[in-house]
Order: sequence, then C-alpha cells, then structure tokens
Amino acid sequence: MQYREYINERVHSLYWNDDLNCATTILITLSEIFQIKLGTQIVNAAIGMHGAGKYGAQCGLAEGSLMFIGILGKEKGLELKEIVTRCYYFAKEFEIEFGSLNCRDLRPQGFKPDNPPHLCEEITKRAIAFTLNYLNSDSNGSN
Repeated sequence: MQYREYINERVHSLYWNDDLNCATTILITLSEIFQIKLGTQIVNAAIGMHGAGKYGAQCGLAEGSLMFIGILGKEKGLELKEIVTRCYYFAKEFEIEFGSLNCRDLRPQGFKPDNPPHLCEEITKRAIAFTLNYLNSDSNGSN
C-alpha cells in the first residue's frame, strides 16, 4: 500500500505528540490523505469517541471511519441514502475483519488503570489501511 509509511508515521505522531484518541487520529489521517479540511467542530466531536469515553462501547476506529465516510460522501455529492448504505457495508466488513465493533473487544488488554498509553496504535494503523482500502474499492455498497 502506497500510504503505509505515511499512516505509520502520522498515527505515531498523533498519538504520542498530540495525545489524540483513535477516532480523532482516524479522522485527521484520512482527511489528510484525501485532502479534505476538517472543521474544528468535527475534530471536537471526536474527543469522546474512543469507546464512548473509554466505556468500551463502539470503537473509535469504527466511529472515526464512519464519520469520514459521511464527510467524503458529501464531498463527492452522494445522496444520504448512499452514504448510509456505504456506512452499513463498512461496519459489516469492519466487524468481519476485526471481529467486533466494540472497543472492549478490540482494545489490547482492555481498560485497566495501569495500561500504558496508546495501546491501540498498531490496530489503528491497520484500521486506517482497511478504511482506505474500503473507500477505494468497489465493494463499498455502491454496486
């Protein structure tokens, strides 16, 4: 994949230098790849989207990607119904690929007070590559 090095470097930087969560990291990285400027409110909306504020609910890797599918869909002039369909198929394929949509299932070591920071760095890189592949494929519900 042509973006592998960029994804690796950007995710590491956003996690360790900016201390961002997975949803925000996904949104920023994908927006940079697709050269779409994100508004401050969009980035702010992702603040608590890492398993619902570490509650362990829907994973920010899925949430950030789903938000970006909506953003990109509108940029491309897609109808709402088409964007919803693409989100549906993304969620379905994400669950097949990663085994769950829930943070509590995907996060290495779960949520413990003594967890080291940014446990999800590697799975975030994989999720961005997966999302990028999905966005560039013909199997994204647009058939």
